Amino acid sequence: MLRLASKRLLGLATGEAASSRPVQILPRLYHENVIDHYNNPRNVGSFDKNDPNVGTGLVGAPACGDVMKLQIKIDEKSGKIVDACFKTFGCGSAIASSSVATEWVKGKSTEEVLTIKNTEIAKHLSLPPVKLHCSMLAEDAIKAAVKDVEAKRAKLNGSEAAPAEKAADA
Repeated sequence: MLRLASKRLLGLATGEAASSRPVQILPRLYHENVIDHYNNPRNVGSFDKNDPNVGTGLVGAPACGDVMKLQIKIDEKSGKIVDACFKTFGCGSAIASSSVATEWVKGKSTEEVLTIKNTEIAKHLSLPPVKLHCSMLAEDAIKAAVKDVEAKRAKLNGSEAAPAEKAADA
């Protein structure tokens, strides 16, 4: 039965069992921007996660198995993002979303990158509705990376302030 159904679907069945109308199989095509970022991903790699100027965002979508790690490197003086990289395990749309996100965050402040929305990434890549979760992961990864670097800096500033306070108390 399964073999006959497969043959019908592919239009290979003959005789009375064959459907009189042809079956058309339409391929799903990715937009050229997705293909470009998938075939030529930008900024693949990783930074030292212990560097206080590096923020790491690790997010995933258990429903589809996509996992995205996005890292940003901040210039101490200007506070702007000087570099970004990613490693993504997932579909072409997830890889493309990560690649676009790393390009878009470079040269911006942490406040500016928090305004990047998944809808902008999805629109740029022309993602279909079934792949919107990939652009949501990219937005979440950016937010997580910014939160991580801010937490590191707060901890570093807090630990530096403590010895100064102790010296002032003495």
